Amino acid sequence: MIETKNLRKLYTTDEVETTALNKVNLKVNEGEFVAIMGPSGCGKSTLLNILGLLDNPTDGEFYFLDTEVSKYTEKQRAHLRKKNIGFVFQSFNLIDELTVYENVELPLLYLKMPASERKQKVSHVLERMQLIPRKNHFPQQLSGGQQQRVAVARAIVSEPKLILADEPTGNLDSANGEEVMRLVTQLHEAGTTIIMVTHSPAYAEFAQRVVHLFDGHIVTENINSKEFHI
Repeated sequence: MIETKNLRKLYTTDEVETTALNKVNLKVNEGEFVAIMGPSGCGKSTLLNILGLLDNPTDGEFYFLDTEVSKYTEKQRAHLRKKNIGFVFQSFNLIDELTVYENVELPLLYLKMPASERKQKVSHVLERMQLIPRKNHFPQQLSGGQQQRVAVARAIVSEPKLILADEPTGNLDSANGEEVMRLVTQLHEAGTTIIMVTHSPAYAEFAQRVVHLFDGHIVTENINSKEFHI
């Protein structure tokens, strides 16, 4: 599904050139669950932004669904992104002025899906996430765990091929963090490809493979011997 070859990302100002990613070679197969770990500033979020078609690399090749996309324009990236990728962020990124239902419906509006089909898909995913009683609530009326459930529902409502999760448990206590990991595990077991950035070794163990970044390049990769289920 994803392959990078000698991927580099430089940030340049008038005085300083910073290498965020340096010759990153990564392959993620369809249906795989990969965790990315490393210290702050090592390039994890930069890599996730490129894999999520939110940014372009400076050099190197990036193949998404067997197509080389490293030089795509923002319009081309947006078209590919909205059809294939769902995002779950640490800070939830819900829109305060929209209800739970409206937040989850938003990706389907971008896809210009007919109203009847939108209603069916949103209702189904809200039921799956046990959010039907909260569908008319606003984000500020929800707990952190409930907000992240809404964020997961929004990420999966369009049935994307790939879910990118950037520290999805970072703002949650342990109980709500485990609930989110349970949801992520269920998505993987249903066949969704997942790439997750995490600081937690315990949550990284849920993945099939753990990639360790340091100073912008991959230093180690290891296969987890077993998958953990809560």
